[in-house]
Amino acid sequence: MAANIDTLITVFGGSGFIGRHVVRALVKRDFRIRVAVRRPDLAGHLQPLGRVGQIMPVQANLRYPASVEAAVGDAAVVINLVGILAKSGAQTFGAVQVEGAAAVARAAAAANARLIHLSAIGADENSTSHYARSKAAGEKAALAASPAAVIFRPSVVFGPEDQFTNRFAALARMLPFLPLIGGGATRMQPVFVGDVASAVANAAEGKARAGATYELGGPEVMTMREIQAFILRTIERNRAMVPLPFGIARLQALLLQFAPQPLTLTPDQVELLRTDVVVSDAAKADGRTLEGLGITPDTMEATAPSWLWRFRKSGQFRVKAV
Repeated sequence: MAANIDTLITVFGGSGFIGRHVVRALVKRDFRIRVAVRRPDLAGHLQPLGRVGQIMPVQANLRYPASVEAAVGDAAVVINLVGILAKSGAQTFGAVQVEGAAAVARAAAAANARLIHLSAIGADENSTSHYARSKAAGEKAALAASPAAVIFRPSVVFGPEDQFTNRFAALARMLPFLPLIGGGATRMQPVFVGDVASAVANAAEGKARAGATYELGGPEVMTMREIQAFILRTIERNRAMVPLPFGIARLQALLLQFAPQPLTLTPDQVELLRTDVVVSDAAKADGRTLEGLGITPDTMEATAPSWLWRFRKSGQFRVKAV
């Protein structure tokens, strides 16, 4: 196997939330990285992560296979991190997470490059959520073109720039209460973005099983009620948590899907909350987890205060006594 410094990796979606952490993890392992994004001029924030010339942004759009093929050329590894939680114009679930995934996989196969594909726990072709169905279809398309592809299915991912912990903290700053869709009983296994990035980097180094689907979860299974309670404690804000039945939440989402962040809520996101997103017993037994990759996952309690402090009324960060 070639040394990392001689290995070129193309990362689709490398400028996004998960992408920037994956690029950082790859840089630390001395890979050369080609970041394929729709707007290379907006990927300048990645350059300081590596040495001069180590990170090269290029233009590519998953809806245009020719641009995908050009971005993959000469790469030994291809990583597809592109995903959306809500459709916007031409960026639909089908175009991005199905046809786009297929285009990347075909280009990787044509270039004889190894493929790493990011999906999500809950991907299910029979789901009531369009997002979850498209994720399942994207996995199927990726494996059809590249049978040896490594699939990563994380639970909800949290980190400094996330739209999860930051969103609820922002809502707590704006509103006198936090809604608990479905009563807040949905179970999740929040996983730190840095641990997801380490898993992807391990796979890039050939440390993951070819053709395997890994499920990535943190060390704790928490309900939405427990997660929101943790966020409120961390930002030191006293807010009521009001249960909201799924039916009412879906009706409200018909209007809130057009609201600005952090108020945005789509009907499809409500459907997603009907299903738990936790690592399966089968994945644990088979070692297809973070621990199976030699990674000890971080907890929300250990990491989230480092970015949620700014939502406190005092605006001050306090180090927890040990």
